[in-house]
Formats: sequence, structure tokens, C-alpha cells
Amino acid sequence: MESTAPQSPVGLRTTPSWLLTQTASHAARLVSEGFAAHDLRGYHYRLLATLADEGPASQADLGRQCGIDRSDVVAAVTDLAGRGLVVRAPDPADRRRNVISITDAGADEAHRMGQTLDRVQRDLLAPLSSSEREQLSRLLTLLLRHHTRP
Repeated sequence: MESTAPQSPVGLRTTPSWLLTQTASHAARLVSEGFAAHDLRGYHYRLLATLADEGPASQADLGRQCGIDRSDVVAAVTDLAGRGLVVRAPDPADRRRNVISITDAGADEAHRMGQTLDRVQRDLLAPLSSSEREQLSRLLTLLLRHHTRP
């Protein structure tokens, strides 16, 4: 028969859910600090990296591709446009929509932010060997796919 008693604090600290939450919190802090050195945030990087990889997109499509809420996309694109990293222009096919394009400066910034993200990953995973890092990524991908499938 399974025990229904709550886990002791020591036992809790060995559960995968607690370990994942604590590690995710630490990882988010490292990424946030890394991007703060660019005076930008994760949303900015997601938008810039997507535009660099996929090319121009409407704000709505960009939000869907990046998994960012529409209002947050508008605010982040406005910020990026103000810094000269993206250009917002009316869609010639539908003047009600805006098409967002990355500028050369934006592509350069996306590249620098990608280098920062790589450094953060190395710092975060420093205690793991290369094969352990690959194994961790495979296992986390498996868990994420299982819990996000339709």
C-alpha cells in the first residue's frame, strides 16, 4: 500500500519535480542576467532569432512562432524598432497587418545574444560531461513533448 504521508523536506529535495523547478529557476536567472548585459530580454532574443532564421513575418505570425502573447509581441517589437533592430512596415497584401523584418544591426545583436546564450548553457551545465549534457537534453525533450502534446 502506498503511503499518503507528505514527503519530508529532505525527501522533497530529491524529487524530480523539485529538482527541475530549482534548476529552471537558476537557469532563468542566468539567462536573464546574460541578456541584461545587452539591455534586452528573452522575448527580444526569441523575436530576433526567429526573424534571423525565418525571415520577415507578420506580428501575429511572429507571436505564434515564438510562443509570445500578441500584446507582448507588440511591446517587444516597438522596443526593438526603437533601437533600430527591426523594421515594422504595413503588409502590401493586407494593409491591416504589419510585417516585421530584422535589420543588419538586429541580426548582429541576435548573433551576440546567441553567443551569450551559449555561454550561459556552458555555465549552467558545467558539472556535466558532453555525453551527460546530450542525455539531459534528450530526457528533458522527452518530458516536454509528453506534457505538451495535443
